Amino acid sequence: MGIFGLFSKKKKETLDQGLEKTKQSVFDKLSRAIAGKSKVDDDVLDNLEEVLITSDVGVDTTLKIIERIEERVARDKYVSTSELNSILRDEIANLLAENHTEDNDNWDLPASEDPYVILVVGVNGVGKTTTIGKLAHQFKRAGKSVYLGAADTFRAAAVEQISIWGERVGVPVIKQQMGADPASVAFDTLQSAKANHADVVLIDTAGRLHNKVGLMNELKKIKEVMKKVIPTAPNEVMLVLDGSTGQNAFEQAKQFSAVTNITSLAITKLDGTAKGGVVIGISDQLKVPVKYIGLGEKVEDLQLFNRNEFVDSLFNK
Repeated sequence: MGIFGLFSKKKKETLDQGLEKTKQSVFDKLSRAIAGKSKVDDDVLDNLEEVLITSDVGVDTTLKIIERIEERVARDKYVSTSELNSILRDEIANLLAENHTEDNDNWDLPASEDPYVILVVGVNGVGKTTTIGKLAHQFKRAGKSVYLGAADTFRAAAVEQISIWGERVGVPVIKQQMGADPASVAFDTLQSAKANHADVVLIDTAGRLHNKVGLMNELKKIKEVMKKVIPTAPNEVMLVLDGSTGQNAFEQAKQFSAVTNITSLAITKLDGTAKGGVVIGISDQLKVPVKYIGLGEKVEDLQLFNRNEFVDSLFNK
Protein backbone atom coordinates (compact mmCIF):
# COMPACT_ATOMS: atom_id res chain seq x y z
CA MET A 1 0.00 0.00 0.00
CA GLY A 2 1.36 3.45 -0.98
CA ILE A 3 1.66 6.37 1.39
CA PHE A 4 -1.61 7.93 0.16
CA GLY A 5 -3.39 4.64 0.74
CA LEU A 6 -2.09 4.61 4.31
CA PHE A 7 -3.30 8.19 4.86
CA SER A 8 -6.72 7.28 3.47
CA LYS A 9 -7.00 4.19 5.66
CA LYS A 10 -5.96 6.12 8.78
CA LYS A 11 -8.47 8.88 7.97
CA LYS A 12 -11.31 6.36 7.65
CA GLU A 13 -10.31 4.68 10.92
CA THR A 14 -10.40 8.07 12.67
CA LEU A 15 -13.82 8.74 11.16
CA ASP A 16 -15.16 5.35 12.25
CA GLN A 17 -13.86 5.81 15.78
CA GLY A 18 -15.12 9.38 16.01
CA LEU A 19 -18.66 8.43 14.98
CA GLU A 20 -18.78 5.21 17.03
CA LYS A 21 -21.04 6.60 19.79
CA THR A 22 -23.48 8.06 17.27
CA LYS A 23 -23.47 4.83 15.30
CA GLN A 24 -24.11 2.67 18.38
CA SER A 25 -26.89 4.97 19.53
CA VAL A 26 -28.61 4.91 16.14
CA PHE A 27 -28.25 1.14 15.73
CA ASP A 28 -29.52 0.39 19.23
CA LYS A 29 -32.58 2.58 18.71
CA LEU A 30 -33.13 1.24 15.19
CA SER A 31 -32.95 -2.36 16.39
CA ARG A 32 -35.64 -1.65 18.96
CA ALA A 33 -37.73 0.22 16.37
CA ILE A 34 -37.92 -2.78 14.02
CA ALA A 35 -37.98 -5.57 16.62
CA GLY A 36 -40.44 -8.28 15.60
CA LYS A 37 -41.16 -6.65 12.23
CA SER A 38 -40.31 -8.09 8.85
CA LYS A 39 -41.48 -5.21 6.65
CA VAL A 40 -41.44 -1.43 6.82
CA ASP A 41 -44.95 -0.34 7.85
CA ASP A 42 -46.50 2.65 9.61
CA ASP A 43 -45.36 1.45 13.04
CA VAL A 44 -41.77 1.07 11.86
CA LEU A 45 -41.85 4.52 10.25
CA ASP A 46 -43.25 6.07 13.44
CA ASN A 47 -40.49 4.43 15.45
CA LEU A 48 -37.87 5.46 12.87
CA GLU A 49 -39.07 9.05 13.14
CA GLU A 50 -38.44 8.94 16.89
CA VAL A 51 -34.99 7.36 16.35
CA LEU A 52 -33.89 10.16 14.01
CA ILE A 53 -35.26 12.99 16.14
CA THR A 54 -33.62 11.63 19.30
CA SER A 55 -30.36 11.27 17.32
CA ASP A 56 -30.37 15.08 16.79
CA VAL A 57 -31.16 14.93 13.09
CA GLY A 58 -33.87 17.54 13.76
CA VAL A 59 -37.64 17.45 13.27
CA ASP A 60 -37.88 19.04 9.80
CA THR A 61 -35.08 16.95 8.31
CA THR A 62 -36.44 13.80 9.94
CA LEU A 63 -39.88 14.38 8.40
CA LYS A 64 -38.24 14.87 5.01
CA ILE A 65 -36.37 11.54 5.33
CA ILE A 66 -39.51 9.71 6.51
CA GLU A 67 -41.50 11.12 3.58
CA ARG A 68 -38.90 9.85 1.12
CA ILE A 69 -38.92 6.40 2.67
CA GLU A 70 -42.73 6.37 2.55
CA GLU A 71 -42.57 7.15 -1.17
CA ARG A 72 -40.10 4.32 -1.67
CA VAL A 73 -42.27 1.88 0.26
CA ALA A 74 -45.33 2.93 -1.77
CA ARG A 75 -43.43 2.53 -5.03
CA ASP A 76 -41.81 -0.82 -4.23
CA LYS A 77 -44.94 -2.19 -2.48
CA TYR A 78 -42.80 -4.21 -0.08
CA VAL A 79 -39.66 -3.12 1.73
CA SER A 80 -38.14 -5.41 4.34
CA THR A 81 -36.80 -4.08 7.62
CA SER A 82 -33.43 -5.59 6.69
CA GLU A 83 -33.25 -3.09 3.82
CA LEU A 84 -33.85 -0.12 6.09
CA ASN A 85 -30.16 0.59 6.78
CA SER A 86 -29.23 0.84 3.11
CA ILE A 87 -32.33 2.94 2.35
CA LEU A 88 -31.54 5.35 5.19
CA ARG A 89 -27.95 5.53 4.03
CA ASP A 90 -29.01 6.40 0.47
CA GLU A 91 -31.50 9.06 1.53
CA ILE A 92 -29.07 10.78 3.91
CA ALA A 93 -26.31 10.80 1.29
CA ASN A 94 -28.80 12.24 -1.21
CA LEU A 95 -29.84 14.98 1.23
CA LEU A 96 -26.23 15.98 1.82
CA ALA A 97 -25.59 16.04 -1.93
CA GLU A 98 -28.60 18.34 -2.45
CA ASN A 99 -27.02 20.81 -0.02
CA HIS A 100 -23.89 20.93 -2.24
CA THR A 101 -21.85 18.91 0.25
CA GLU A 102 -19.06 17.42 -1.85
CA ASP A 103 -16.92 14.35 -1.36
CA ASN A 104 -13.73 16.27 -0.65
CA ASP A 105 -10.57 14.19 -0.66
CA ASN A 106 -7.82 16.80 -1.09
CA TRP A 107 -6.88 20.27 0.13
CA ASP A 108 -6.77 21.92 -3.28
CA LEU A 109 -7.97 25.51 -3.69
CA PRO A 110 -9.32 27.32 -6.77
CA ALA A 111 -6.51 28.66 -8.96
CA SER A 112 -6.05 32.40 -8.38
CA GLU A 113 -3.32 35.02 -8.14
CA ASP A 114 -4.90 36.24 -4.90
CA PRO A 115 -4.96 34.33 -1.62
CA TYR A 116 -8.09 32.27 -0.89
CA VAL A 117 -9.76 33.99 2.08
CA ILE A 118 -11.83 32.17 4.69
CA LEU A 119 -13.68 34.32 7.25
CA VAL A 120 -14.35 32.12 10.28
CA VAL A 121 -17.35 32.78 12.55
CA GLY A 122 -18.87 31.00 15.55
CA VAL A 123 -19.59 31.54 19.25
CA ASN A 124 -16.85 31.26 21.85
CA GLY A 125 -16.23 27.73 23.08
CA VAL A 126 -17.14 25.78 19.93
CA GLY A 127 -13.50 25.23 18.96
CA LYS A 128 -13.30 28.06 16.44
CA THR A 129 -9.69 29.12 17.02
CA THR A 130 -8.58 25.50 17.40
CA THR A 131 -10.27 24.69 14.08
CA ILE A 132 -8.39 27.58 12.44
CA GLY A 133 -5.10 26.23 13.81
CA LYS A 134 -5.84 22.72 12.59
CA LEU A 135 -6.90 24.03 9.18
CA ALA A 136 -3.65 25.98 8.95
CA HIS A 137 -1.75 22.76 9.70
CA GLN A 138 -3.66 20.78 7.06
CA PHE A 139 -3.23 23.45 4.38
CA LYS A 140 0.46 23.80 5.16
CA ARG A 141 0.93 20.04 5.03
CA ALA A 142 -0.71 20.14 1.59
CA GLY A 143 2.00 22.58 0.48
CA LYS A 144 0.02 25.82 0.88
CA SER A 145 1.37 29.10 2.21
CA VAL A 146 -0.94 30.16 5.06
CA TYR A 147 -1.59 33.42 6.93
CA LEU A 148 -3.74 33.81 10.06
CA GLY A 149 -5.55 36.99 11.12
CA ALA A 150 -6.35 37.50 14.83
CA ALA A 151 -9.47 39.65 14.32
CA ASP A 152 -11.16 38.52 17.56
CA THR A 153 -9.70 41.52 19.38
CA PHE A 154 -12.27 41.51 22.19
CA ARG A 155 -10.64 38.67 24.10
CA ALA A 156 -6.95 38.65 24.94
CA ALA A 157 -7.19 34.87 25.21
CA ALA A 158 -8.33 34.59 21.58
CA VAL A 159 -5.35 36.55 20.24
CA GLU A 160 -3.01 34.57 22.46
CA GLN A 161 -4.53 31.25 21.41
CA ILE A 162 -4.27 31.91 17.68
CA SER A 163 -0.69 33.17 18.18
CA ILE A 164 0.18 29.88 19.90
CA TRP A 165 -1.35 27.94 17.02
CA GLY A 166 0.65 30.02 14.53
CA GLU A 167 3.88 29.14 16.33
CA ARG A 168 2.85 25.51 16.66
CA VAL A 169 2.17 24.96 12.97
CA GLY A 170 4.74 27.45 11.70
CA VAL A 171 2.57 30.05 9.97
CA PRO A 172 2.55 33.87 10.40
CA VAL A 173 -0.16 35.49 12.52
CA ILE A 174 -1.13 39.13 11.93
CA LYS A 175 -2.43 40.78 15.10
CA GLN A 176 -2.84 44.09 16.88
CA GLN A 177 -3.42 45.07 20.49
CA MET A 178 -6.56 43.94 22.33
CA GLY A 179 -9.55 46.15 21.54
CA ALA A 180 -8.23 47.10 18.08
CA ASP A 181 -10.65 47.39 15.17
CA PRO A 182 -11.20 43.82 13.83
CA ALA A 183 -11.57 45.18 10.28
CA SER A 184 -8.15 46.82 10.59
CA VAL A 185 -6.63 43.45 11.54
CA ALA A 186 -8.34 41.78 8.56
CA PHE A 187 -7.04 44.55 6.26
CA ASP A 188 -3.46 44.15 7.51
CA THR A 189 -3.66 40.37 7.22
CA LEU A 190 -4.82 40.45 3.60
CA GLN A 191 -2.24 43.06 2.66
CA SER A 192 0.58 40.97 4.15
CA ALA A 193 -0.75 37.74 2.64
CA LYS A 194 -1.11 39.29 -0.80
CA ALA A 195 2.32 40.94 -0.69
CA ASN A 196 3.90 37.60 0.22
CA HIS A 197 1.89 35.60 -2.36
CA ALA A 198 0.14 33.42 0.24
CA ASP A 199 -2.27 30.72 -0.91
CA VAL A 200 -4.83 30.87 1.89
CA VAL A 201 -5.85 33.27 4.67
CA LEU A 202 -7.90 32.34 7.74
CA ILE A 203 -9.47 35.22 9.68
CA ASP A 204 -10.70 34.65 13.25
CA THR A 205 -13.64 36.78 14.43
CA ALA A 206 -15.38 37.55 17.72
CA GLY A 207 -18.02 35.05 18.83
CA ARG A 208 -20.61 37.33 20.35
CA LEU A 209 -24.27 36.58 19.68
CA HIS A 210 -25.95 38.57 22.44
CA ASN A 211 -25.88 41.66 20.24
CA LYS A 212 -26.88 40.57 16.75
CA VAL A 213 -26.86 44.08 15.29
CA GLY A 214 -23.33 44.70 16.54
CA LEU A 215 -22.15 41.35 15.18
CA MET A 216 -23.81 41.95 11.81
CA ASN A 217 -22.27 45.42 11.50
CA GLU A 218 -18.84 44.13 12.50
CA LEU A 219 -18.88 41.29 9.96
CA LYS A 220 -20.19 43.63 7.26
CA LYS A 221 -17.35 46.10 7.96
CA ILE A 222 -14.73 43.32 7.89
CA LYS A 223 -16.02 42.12 4.51
CA GLU A 224 -16.05 45.65 3.04
CA VAL A 225 -12.50 46.34 4.20
CA MET A 226 -11.28 42.99 2.84
CA LYS A 227 -12.62 43.84 -0.61
CA LYS A 228 -10.40 46.92 -0.73
CA VAL A 229 -7.41 44.57 -0.77
CA ILE A 230 -8.89 41.54 -2.58
CA PRO A 231 -12.19 42.29 -4.39
CA THR A 232 -13.32 38.63 -4.24
CA ALA A 233 -12.75 38.28 -0.47
CA PRO A 234 -13.97 36.52 1.51
CA ASN A 235 -14.18 33.42 -0.66
CA GLU A 236 -15.85 31.55 2.19
CA VAL A 237 -17.69 32.47 5.37
CA MET A 238 -17.29 29.37 7.49
CA LEU A 239 -19.43 28.76 10.56
CA VAL A 240 -17.88 26.56 13.25
CA LEU A 241 -20.33 24.59 15.41
CA ASP A 242 -19.87 22.23 18.36
CA GLY A 243 -21.54 18.98 17.27
CA SER A 244 -21.73 17.69 20.84
CA THR A 245 -24.31 20.35 21.74
CA GLY A 246 -26.92 18.88 19.38
CA GLN A 247 -29.98 21.12 19.09
CA ASN A 248 -28.12 24.07 20.58
CA ALA A 249 -25.84 23.98 17.53
CA PHE A 250 -29.00 24.24 15.39
CA GLU A 251 -29.98 27.43 17.18
CA GLN A 252 -26.51 28.95 16.80
CA ALA A 253 -26.54 28.09 13.10
CA LYS A 254 -29.90 29.80 12.61
CA GLN A 255 -28.79 32.91 14.48
CA PHE A 256 -25.54 33.26 12.54
CA SER A 257 -27.24 32.64 9.20
CA ALA A 258 -29.62 35.50 10.09
CA VAL A 259 -26.76 38.00 10.39
CA THR A 260 -24.37 36.88 7.64
CA ASN A 261 -24.24 34.71 4.54
CA ILE A 262 -22.77 31.39 5.70
CA THR A 263 -21.21 29.42 2.82
CA SER A 264 -19.62 26.43 4.59
CA LEU A 265 -19.75 24.56 7.90
CA ALA A 266 -17.14 23.04 10.18
CA ILE A 267 -18.65 20.79 12.83
CA THR A 268 -16.34 19.98 15.74
CA LYS A 269 -16.21 17.61 18.72
CA LEU A 270 -18.06 14.74 17.04
CA ASP A 271 -15.88 12.21 18.83
CA GLY A 272 -17.23 11.18 22.21
CA THR A 273 -20.83 12.22 21.45
CA ALA A 274 -23.91 10.37 20.22
CA LYS A 275 -25.20 13.55 18.56
CA GLY A 276 -23.51 13.11 15.17
CA GLY A 277 -26.92 13.24 13.47
CA VAL A 278 -26.75 17.01 13.89
CA VAL A 279 -24.41 17.11 10.85
CA ILE A 280 -27.28 15.95 8.63
CA GLY A 281 -29.93 18.27 10.06
CA ILE A 282 -27.91 21.48 10.13
CA SER A 283 -26.70 21.08 6.56
CA ASP A 284 -30.24 20.32 5.37
CA GLN A 285 -31.92 23.17 7.23
CA LEU A 286 -29.35 25.83 6.30
CA LYS A 287 -28.80 24.51 2.76
CA VAL A 288 -25.08 24.98 3.42
CA PRO A 289 -22.44 22.30 2.75
CA VAL A 290 -20.49 20.66 5.56
CA LYS A 291 -16.83 21.08 4.62
CA TYR A 292 -14.86 19.99 7.71
CA ILE A 293 -15.51 17.79 10.73
CA GLY A 294 -13.54 17.54 13.96
CA LEU A 295 -13.02 14.05 15.38
CA GLY A 296 -10.44 14.47 18.13
CA GLU A 297 -7.75 16.55 19.78
CA LYS A 298 -4.87 15.87 17.37
CA VAL A 299 -4.21 18.31 14.53
CA GLU A 300 -4.83 15.51 12.01
CA ASP A 301 -8.28 14.85 13.49
CA LEU A 302 -9.85 17.73 11.55
CA GLN A 303 -10.96 16.12 8.31
CA LEU A 304 -12.36 17.20 4.98
CA PHE A 305 -15.97 16.03 5.02
CA ASN A 306 -16.86 13.22 2.64
CA ARG A 307 -20.59 12.46 2.67
CA ASN A 308 -20.27 8.89 1.41
CA GLU A 309 -17.59 8.03 3.97
CA PHE A 310 -19.72 9.68 6.66
CA VAL A 311 -22.84 7.61 5.96
CA ASP A 312 -20.68 4.53 5.47
CA SER A 313 -19.25 4.99 8.98
CA LEU A 314 -22.73 5.53 10.43
CA PHE A 315 -24.49 2.61 8.80
CA ASN A 316 -21.89 -0.09 8.25
CA LYS A 317 -22.15 -2.81 10.88
